[in-house]
Amino acid sequence: MTTICPVCNGWQELSSVCSHCKKYVEDKGRIMDYYDDYSAYMPIDQMKMEDGYQDFQEHLCPHLVVCESCGNEEIAFVQE
Repeated sequence: MTTICPVCNGWQELSSVCSHCKKYVEDKGRIMDYYDDYSAYMPIDQMKMEDGYQDFQEHLCPHLVVCESCGNEEIAFVQE
């Protein structure tokens, strides 16, 4: 069964703070889109089975978030 990320589909915004400086981070999209030139075009569920996270089993969408203040990059998991 395929689940849908509410952030990727624009139904809600990702609101998270940096673990280092506690300022709000900017959502840069799904982490899988940054793996290589063609990963953004691969089936989402296939990428989830190969990315090393428990996101497929737990219905999570991993997003890259970047803190504009300190430059810290993190993964934020969104419940699908």
